[in-house]
Amino acid sequence: MLTIRFFSMIRESLDREEMTLDWDEGLVDINAVKQTLADTNGEHWREVLFQGNLLHALNQRVVRPEHSVADGDEIAFFPPMTGG
Repeated sequence: MLTIRFFSMIRESLDREEMTLDWDEGLVDINAVKQTLADTNGEHWREVLFQGNLLHALNQRVVRPEHSVADGDEIAFFPPMTGG
């Protein structure tokens, strides 16, 4: 099972803070997870999850969307952050 977390504007846009997704061998990377979520939840989710500037974290480490995933992982999606 994968734990999926949404932060900031992503959470607000999808009206969802957290969810789980049953893991299977087809979920080879974060892109596959995003595709599955979009296929299941509709076009609005596709628009939000495939934004060019979306950040991805795997087990609390920022990674590229091509990063592989495994059963038990936590994936988080959040917008770019600025400091100051």
